[in-house]
Amino acid sequence: MIVVVAGVSGSGKSTVGYLLAGRLGWPFTDADALHPAANIAKMRAGHPLSDADRRPWLAAVAARMDELAAAGESAVMACSALKHSYRDELLAGRPQARMVFLHASREVLEDRLSTRHGHFFPAALLDSQLADLESPQPAEHLLVLDAATPPDQAVDEIIRRLQLSPPQEKMSP
Repeated sequence: MIVVVAGVSGSGKSTVGYLLAGRLGWPFTDADALHPAANIAKMRAGHPLSDADRRPWLAAVAARMDELAAAGESAVMACSALKHSYRDELLAGRPQARMVFLHASREVLEDRLSTRHGHFFPAALLDSQLADLESPQPAEHLLVLDAATPPDQAVDEIIRRLQLSPPQEKMSP
């Protein structure tokens, strides 16, 4: 299974995804690392990405998912997947993929982004992400969680709701 943890920048998708991968013993990929250099430079300069900018990035994310599936590997990925069409692109034809969307209020996002350091996405771009966001609809069959939930509790909920099995600890003789 490939679990994609999605949401607006600052929603906690990387934190929750990393913790989930650790709990499950699965590899973790942050889709931010798959952005072309031009996208990172554009965001770092305070310019929002367009759909055209995101196309090669989404293709890279989908290709990574396909590599994992072809290898029979389970994994966790963090990816914004702001629009319905992006989520469709990532999930269509990938029955082994599930998506968890972390929904956050503007206040939570602003607070988190104001304290985040060392990331190429400046807090000033939050408005552009919220403008692009198409909130998940019931027909999408995503697991939607409140991003204000503490990360450990969010991971517990994801494991429970997606019926995932963390590795069992080995007993010493």
